[in-house]
Amino acid sequence: MALKKQTVTTLQKMKENGEKIAMLTCYDYTTATLIEQTDIDAVLVGDSLGMTVMGYDDTLPVTMDDMIHHTACVSRGLKNTFLVGDMPFMSYHVSDEQAVENAGRLIKEGHASAVKLEGGAKYASRIRAIVDAQIPVVAHIGLTPQSVNAFGGFKVQGKDEERAKQLLADALKVQEAGAFMVTLECVPEKLATLISEQLTIPTIGIGAGNGCDGQVLVYQDMLDMYDGLAPKFVKHFAHIGKEMKEAFNEYSKEVKDQSFPVTGEHTFRIDNSVIDAVRKDL
Repeated sequence: MALKKQTVTTLQKMKENGEKIAMLTCYDYTTATLIEQTDIDAVLVGDSLGMTVMGYDDTLPVTMDDMIHHTACVSRGLKNTFLVGDMPFMSYHVSDEQAVENAGRLIKEGHASAVKLEGGAKYASRIRAIVDAQIPVVAHIGLTPQSVNAFGGFKVQGKDEERAKQLLADALKVQEAGAFMVTLECVPEKLATLISEQLTIPTIGIGAGNGCDGQVLVYQDMLDMYDGLAPKFVKHFAHIGKEMKEAFNEYSKEVKDQSFPVTGEHTFRIDNSVIDAVRKDL
């Protein structure tokens, strides 16, 4: 269990000391309490909850109220783990003022320690405005799921020279704007390594290789809760989906054959005299 409280400063020190940062997504109190008892450094309440929790095909329908609700739930289960809340689609796109207002809600109502928003140089003014409001910002470049329609799907980014140079420029620009950390999603490993070497702030990779300063995965993916389905960059560290289905089926079997609940072991007692008195009134 990590007893040290993680902050913007401690995460920066980890990069400077060459220590890797371990981050997972989380969307509920129960999972948060489990993560808090481990060596995970940071938690992201991602707008990926639109797909993993709410059943949408992508992240676009997720609202600020959705994000605040789930971030607040997760916050109640954490003490030392650093908490980042995602800013959903159209929560910061209109203006700097809108971005600051919604980022403030994630901090005040969701009890996050920082916010994350997608986009590179194009959203530098948003990052700067939020940071000026004393709110730490995690930037997110590469594959940005909120841009799925513009990208034409979930595709690796930065594979040609022009786009690779643009990703590096985006990374430098968000750092200059004040982001304290940047997520690199679905970026070729060598490019992500180069970007990580050029930045003074930590990089968190997801599908971006081991050259990043840390990694993040959707916890349902790494626990294999989707019948073996997962992006290429995911490793299954356990097979919880299979175990859950086996447990559900075993529970159903024991309910139907009446081997659960067991009298005395799973039930509460009452004096026979009380039952007799109740029967007399029937």
